[in-house]
Amino acid sequence: MMDGGDLEHCREAIRHGSLSFHAASRLLPARVRDPALALYAFCRLADDEVDLKADKAASVLALRERLDLAYAGRPRNAAPDRAFTALIEEYDMPRALPEALLEGLAWDAMERRYASLSDLHAYSARVASAVGAMMCVLMRVRCEHALARACDLGVAMQLTNIARDVGEDAAEGRLYLPTDWLQDAGLAPDAFLADPHPSEALRAVVRRLLRQADALYARSESGIAALPADCRPGIYAARHIYAGIGGRVRARGFDSVTTRARTGRGRKLGWLGLSMVRAGVTLVMPRPATIYARPLPEVAFLVDAAACPAPRQADWSDRVVTLLGQLEAQDRAQKASLQAAAARST
Repeated sequence: MMDGGDLEHCREAIRHGSLSFHAASRLLPARVRDPALALYAFCRLADDEVDLKADKAASVLALRERLDLAYAGRPRNAAPDRAFTALIEEYDMPRALPEALLEGLAWDAMERRYASLSDLHAYSARVASAVGAMMCVLMRVRCEHALARACDLGVAMQLTNIARDVGEDAAEGRLYLPTDWLQDAGLAPDAFLADPHPSEALRAVVRRLLRQADALYARSESGIAALPADCRPGIYAARHIYAGIGGRVRARGFDSVTTRARTGRGRKLGWLGLSMVRAGVTLVMPRPATIYARPLPEVAFLVDAAACPAPRQADWSDRVVTLLGQLEAQDRAQKASLQAAAARST
């Protein structure tokens, strides 16, 4: 059972740290909204630990320890950790799902770039679709078709985030746009990072990415009809709010370098209303056949993890341990190199 004080801490963290999710969560029933707030607070904590800390490798390794403690039932003495541990126990949360998120954060720490759309889908699967699969678990939904569409929605949201944040990411030396797309458009990735500006070629790449997101938003909708009826408005709201961010990028001529697209309170309220209407329609309309579409190859492991018993997840955990070992070795090598350089300069 989740502690009331821990839940309130998570609620405040989301209210200030994830405005889009906070708005959408208002349409979820309390039985799902409360654990979802705990889930998002822990995920937000994990993302901030890596994104805002200078020593990113150490941050990822520390998160692995926190996850170990949570699954051992002995969480760190912090509200998000205690709340996340409670939902692990109550919902039998497959460990492969938060492990996937951890792997995505490790990729961030390693400053990995993505050569193709498939590579970007693989990254989005880890940092976004894993959360969508965990949300299905909180709704007691383990149907593989519904899980596949939830993963579509997660990838679409992440592609939207990437399209919106091109300028901010470039300022931090990060690049998430597929490098083969950049090269096709005549843009050299390193040259772009050295001098990011909203050229026509870059706008074309951002436009192309948002088209991919739109296709996945459309396909994800069939899965919403497979969710419990009282959960559908909240998930529709998330879909419309995030797609609306892409709409704002379009309205600014696909320039996400000089400005950052934002959606105001009025628009969010409009999308909340639309979401309630669309959720009502699902009660009388037949379920679309697109719910049976195969999952993206890059998210199939998440669908399997959420739908299948825990014993099939051992290989995945071993893979993440191996990756974190590589990250730790890379971190030690970088620190040794810095110490050697410092010694030579004295």
